[in-house]
Amino acid sequence: MSLHPTISSSRVDGTNVYNLAGEKLGAIDDLIIDKRNGHVRYAALAFGGFLGLGSDRFPLPWSMLTYDVEKDGYVVNLDMEQLKSAPRYAEDAAPAWTEDYGRGVYAHYGAAWGV
Repeated sequence: MSLHPTISSSRVDGTNVYNLAGEKLGAIDDLIIDKRNGHVRYAALAFGGFLGLGSDRFPLPWSMLTYDVEKDGYVVNLDMEQLKSAPRYAEDAAPAWTEDYGRGVYAHYGAAWGV
């Protein structure tokens, strides 16, 4: 199996996300892309609910995620308690993806905005 440096967004959707302890936090539900520079700004992590129903979406700064070939998923330095207090939105109620909103999300995780 060769590892390609790119991936289609349709293949990222549904990919599991784990913390450093190996616990599954959820799965990527969507990618939010900056229209001006083309960079992925967030991965929307689906977490909670039952079989994906009633689960909230947690925008994670894309820069926090690292792909792990062995897990066939992404790893993020985040624990369940941090995630429970993180910015979130209902599946059918996406926020306005303004710069102010983004700065707040990035600040919650201690990530540098605009990187």
